[in-house]
Amino acid sequence: MKKPLRFLAMLAAMFMLAAVLGTLVPRPLWPAAAAGESTRRILVLKNPIHTDIAIPVDDAVRRRFHFLTEAGLPADAPEVRYIVFGWGGRAFYLETPTWSQLKAVPVVKAMTLDASVMHVDVAGAIAEPHPDVAGFDIGEDRFAALLDYIAASFQQGQNGPVVIENAGYSNFDRFYEANGRFNALIGCNTWTAAALRTAGLRTGWWNPLPASLGLSLRLYN
Repeated sequence: MKKPLRFLAMLAAMFMLAAVLGTLVPRPLWPAAAAGESTRRILVLKNPIHTDIAIPVDDAVRRRFHFLTEAGLPADAPEVRYIVFGWGGRAFYLETPTWSQLKAVPVVKAMTLDASVMHVDVAGAIAEPHPDVAGFDIGEDRFAALLDYIAASFQQGQNGPVVIENAGYSNFDRFYEANGRFNALIGCNTWTAAALRTAGLRTGWWNPLPASLGLSLRLYN
């Protein structure tokens, strides 16, 4: 029993070291040249294991993601202020709506290899400051690049993004098939970090956890 436990301890130590180094080494290494006026405020939302990006809604954003309303998501409702996007493992996302419903199989798939899905939610006003909310102001060109990155994460079918039928936590969210494979090294928070770099922000080199992503965002932006 000692050898397997020692091996697991070594793996855990290597993971933590990589996470620390991934937080402290910025990506990109050098700040980009100063951009134009920052007119768009995006939000990064976190819980203990996951991060999402909240995009402020206007008519252009609604047109860009028109397929959401076609799937029954009330993104065009006047009280909606944000569309919230997240990428993650299919089994864990779909089979774990609450912590009390945590199962072994989704956890194993999340730690090894799984298909991915996009989770889309809508929200009204989101209060700032808040421990679980980080806001960033970006310019129009970076905002457009971020929308492109998010749109490219949706898997495309014959009629556009592929909604997963009968999947969702409420009447205000939907799941879609996504591009890419999910595993312990490339997970929901690394997707968020890559999206934020597209938006002109600097992150850590590798941010597998919300805490490491949040710290790197505070350090380098």
